[in-house]
Amino acid sequence: MSKRLLRSGLIVSSMTMISRVMGLVRDVVIANLMGAGAAADVFFFANKIPNFLRRLFAEGAFSQAFVPVLAEYNASDDKSQTRELIAYVSGTLGVLVTAVTLIGVIASPVITALFGMGWFVDWLEGGPSAHKFELASLILKITFPYLWFITFVALAGSILNTLGRFAVSSFTPVFLNIAMISAAIWISPNMAQPEIGLGIGVFLGGLVQFAFQLPFLYREGMLVRPKWGWSHPGVVKIRTLMIPALFGVSVSQINLLLDTFIASFLATGSISWLYYSDRLLEFPLGLFGIAIATVILPALSRKHVEQSSGHFASTMDWGVRMVLLLGAPAMIGMIVLAKPMLMVLFMRGEFGTDDVMAASMSLIAYSCGLLNFMLIKVLAPGYYARQDTKTPVRYGIIAMASNMVFNLIFAYFYGYVGLAMATALSALVNAGLLYRGLHKQGVYRISRETMIFTLRLLVSVVLMGTLIYHFMPAFTEWVDMGLWARVYTLAGLIAAGAVTYLVSLVVLGLRPHQLRAEG
Repeated sequence: MSKRLLRSGLIVSSMTMISRVMGLVRDVVIANLMGAGAAADVFFFANKIPNFLRRLFAEGAFSQAFVPVLAEYNASDDKSQTRELIAYVSGTLGVLVTAVTLIGVIASPVITALFGMGWFVDWLEGGPSAHKFELASLILKITFPYLWFITFVALAGSILNTLGRFAVSSFTPVFLNIAMISAAIWISPNMAQPEIGLGIGVFLGGLVQFAFQLPFLYREGMLVRPKWGWSHPGVVKIRTLMIPALFGVSVSQINLLLDTFIASFLATGSISWLYYSDRLLEFPLGLFGIAIATVILPALSRKHVEQSSGHFASTMDWGVRMVLLLGAPAMIGMIVLAKPMLMVLFMRGEFGTDDVMAASMSLIAYSCGLLNFMLIKVLAPGYYARQDTKTPVRYGIIAMASNMVFNLIFAYFYGYVGLAMATALSALVNAGLLYRGLHKQGVYRISRETMIFTLRLLVSVVLMGTLIYHFMPAFTEWVDMGLWARVYTLAGLIAAGAVTYLVSLVVLGLRPHQLRAEG
């Protein structure tokens, strides 16, 4: 199990690394094209809605409910039953997501008014932001069908992950980035409103991702004809698990959407600054947190089917150790290096030093919650693998209510930065409740070995952060540097920090066997 988890985690992280790097390239191109002005705000808004629904329905609640049930069917070694489940799930899901997509396209002005209330009010009153509402409604019609494609991408990815084929689903997002980069280079410059060209890129990216996975499903013998099966036992079980999971697994996404709603009332650029900082946060979150969660959910589901509670707990403990090992230095690094990272990646074209300063503040606030975001990804499968989707809902409601209260408090005093602070704090609440619940149920509690492991990490990461901060040039020096000087300096600081971190861990007694999962 240990070698399989490590190997699977390495595969997912490697593929995710490629995807995230391409995602950063995409954001660099977009920042150069549109900066952080009104056009960027509108595009990020129109792109966020289908992406929110993607994480809510497809990659979030659906995957968490579908994988454990699929693991049950797959454990019976009856391939025909597994194929039948996939046929009924894909058919039922297909009808539902088609209906949602059509409603979304037709009702895009209503959706824009709902989540961009500030723009809608300005439109009603003929204010200066009225054009944002009209343009966002138009682009949303183009980007919303992405939800249809990506739902089936998530379905295919869940099937392939359960079969141990992690590389395909982890690599698939690369095609979205390629499509958007291509649109930014070849479509947007030829349009009066370049943000519309980016919307077309989102649509094409969804189509290409969908087409890419079909041959791999066929090779595994899992490409079946969809059938309507609302009453099929497997579908009933999945939708029963999925309904509460819709809320529980996606609290962080709902929080981000609430941020967008409030930011529509704030100064122009607020949505873009939050977007760029969130995108940088997504890099380590996807590379480490989501990658680890991806490989442990099928493993936890198998252990639950096998009624192996000891191995279930050890697998969870392994996931927590990996998150701490990789997430702690990423969090400190992003806090200390927020400004130079934003300068190296985005400061060109329409994205200036003022945007760097503004986005760095929200990045620091978001980064303070990185470990908690990652822990949520690892702790939540401890419930979903046992087909318990109700408990995380209760915690999700508390976390979301906390976020709303934090939003009202911090946004009043700190504007868009307060929104990032509120999101980070609500993640702390959510992660704490998830762990407390597992502990009370006797499912998982942090082992003594992991506590000692954590103390070593704490000392090492403090040494790493201190070294980086000590040798980091002042902001004015970064501004005066050329692009490649910034790149070399940033890379040198990251490398020095990584070496300091790893050497400190070894000196403090960390050994390879502590990175293994038992059983």
